[in-house]
Amino acid sequence: MSSIGKLMKQAARMQQQMEQVQAQLAARTVEATSGGGAVKVTAKCDGSIASIKIDPQALNPSDAQLLEDMILTAANQALAQAKDISNSEMGKITAGLNLPGLG
Repeated sequence: MSSIGKLMKQAARMQQQMEQVQAQLAARTVEATSGGGAVKVTAKCDGSIASIKIDPQALNPSDAQLLEDMILTAANQALAQAKDISNSEMGKITAGLNLPGLG
């Protein structure tokens, strides 16, 4: 088989693996909290937010800014964790390849 043929087979196999990992990442979640647990954000490892839970005691109308900050902090932490996991899992597939856009 020619080098091109082998490369094409390898690329097809890699694409299938990437699709499988992406599906797994879409189902995998991480959680982050802020405000001592007053806000909990669950993010999917595909980069989306799955849920936000707020302790009712954190709902103080006179201090909405603090609650907003806690939500933002927890969301950013959860998304960062999800991105790290996603990058790690996708990196396992492309490890050893020096192809632009895949490393």
